[in-house]
Amino acid sequence: MFKGYTQLVVQQQKKLLSVQFNNPKKKNCLNRFAYIEITRVLCEAAQDDQVTIVVFTGTGDFYSAGNDLSQFEDVNDLEASITESIKIFKEMVKAFVECPKVIVSLVNGPCIGIGTTLAGLSDMVWCSKKAYFTTPFVKLGIVPEAASSYMFPLIMGRSKATEMLLFGEKLLPHEALQYHFVSRVYKPSELNSVIWPKLIAYSELPPQSLQISKTLLRNHEKSNIVQAIHSECDELYKRFHSEEFFDAMIRFNTKKSNL
Repeated sequence: MFKGYTQLVVQQQKKLLSVQFNNPKKKNCLNRFAYIEITRVLCEAAQDDQVTIVVFTGTGDFYSAGNDLSQFEDVNDLEASITESIKIFKEMVKAFVECPKVIVSLVNGPCIGIGTTLAGLSDMVWCSKKAYFTTPFVKLGIVPEAASSYMFPLIMGRSKATEMLLFGEKLLPHEALQYHFVSRVYKPSELNSVIWPKLIAYSELPPQSLQISKTLLRNHEKSNIVQAIHSECDELYKRFHSEEFFDAMIRFNTKKSNL
């Protein structure tokens, strides 16, 4: 178990499972293969009695730069690719929602798009002083994802959620703490001396009590989260066929080629 991953670095420390996004050349952008592996690791963790906490973090300086938009380039059958991508994406988000183990997002650096929305689905988020959060969905001609249309207003209030999800405003660490998106901001120098030891200590708490308590905390949200996921994915499917999305991709690829 927890072997054969290429998009992720998966390591077990006692009862804590560390999952690192591992695409540093692309600032830990996530593609469909990463989504499949995230689904797999969460399903494996759910079945492993030796795991109580799953911690997501990033390799290198970035947490995640979001969805790898290059995966839509050079596709022979765009319709099939979009349909498959949304199916894989929905399965990954469902795995986040269904996982009975405590999920922690340890945001070590910039966190964009899907990195931010998955953090919003996590049970706890801690971030480095070098981190920030942004969700440039409308700029890309798409819509909020991973239940962020429900979770963000719930967590930080409608006005701040609107700033982020509609206008792509950046959320800095002190603001993330102020608006309850994170519960701790740490110095990078504290990572190995304070943060990981504390998380490992949490993982040693009585496992059944930990799991039942998480269920009690989250159960009342579950149906609304699932409804938001379905609604968002329906709209994402339409958006991926829209002129606005294709125009955004042209601008993105032009900007990338000029770098």
